Amino acid sequence: MRNTISILTQKNNRTRAEGNYMRIKLICICLIAFSTSSAFAENRTTFYRDGALHQMEVAAVKGATDLPLADGLLEQSLKVFPAPGTTILGVDIRRSEAGRTPDKELETLAEQRRRLEDRLQALETREAIFTSAAKTQSGKAPRKSKTNPDPMQAIRQGTDFAIAQLEAVYTARRRTNQEIHKIDAHIAKTKKGSRSLASSVRIAVTPPRGKVTIHYATAEHGWQPEYNLYLNGDGTARLQLSAKISGKSGEHQVLVSSGSIFDSTPATAMTPHAGSSAILASYKLPLTDERFGDGIFNKFSGTITNPSMEYLPPGDSGFYRNGVYLGKFRFEGLSTGRSRVISLGK
Repeated sequence: MRNTISILTQKNNRTRAEGNYMRIKLICICLIAFSTSSAFAENRTTFYRDGALHQMEVAAVKGATDLPLADGLLEQSLKVFPAPGTTILGVDIRRSEAGRTPDKELETLAEQRRRLEDRLQALETREAIFTSAAKTQSGKAPRKSKTNPDPMQAIRQGTDFAIAQLEAVYTARRRTNQEIHKIDAHIAKTKKGSRSLASSVRIAVTPPRGKVTIHYATAEHGWQPEYNLYLNGDGTARLQLSAKISGKSGEHQVLVSSGSIFDSTPATAMTPHAGSSAILASYKLPLTDERFGDGIFNKFSGTITNPSMEYLPPGDSGFYRNGVYLGKFRFEGLSTGRSRVISLGK
């Protein structure tokens, strides 16, 4: 009997020991995975529609670290956070005198681009106003009166005025888009000319192996908007917004945001790979006045409305009907609550 109890006791002890070993092993695996993901998450680049935000964690050697910064550093955007147990002794941004002009110029160009984007949104509002006015004028019933002996002439004048204003809006939008393209080309040229004048930051810390996390913003446009428009066949369409990555991120994790760098728009994570695309959002848009062309060549026109609270920037878009690809068209952008006629083919 005693031998049996002893055997059972030893077996239970072995079972508990094996259980404890497996629990400890699982905890170690989780800790390793967590520390690996945390280390990767500390080094990331977030691309906004008008700039980029860089974050990286670095360790000092002999009490100091020298770190090169990306081109186009925006002034007053650098932040250095000490890790627990680390004290920052000094921060020194180093760049040549000649390098300050391109950086300042990039910041100015970025501000000009943001103003042009604001103008595009204002033009959206003007277009909606005068489109409504033209419809109202053309839909009026002519009524003679002493003050209006020729109602048809007054209606024609009102309609012609609204259409003239719409033409001015279309011209202003075309010129604004041209200005944006010129600024983008100027930004790219300025960056190319200032690559050899890149900035760097030297950070002194204690203890000698202390760690810090660095945040700073640049004027880099790291992605371009792309769309796919899918007709649902029920009076609505699904517009899928994607970001085509064009910026440099190195080995950092890449995040993409459809908002401005000055806002707190949430970002979408994706694998770092230049030239790839990340889906940012999908919108269900009301679709009216649908017209399809007959024959071999694909033709379509319709009116879409943006019911979301977000501005949809201009970009090229694929066009799909019942899952069939029919071509590409230029989506000129759409402000919240506004409508626009889109067309495929001539």
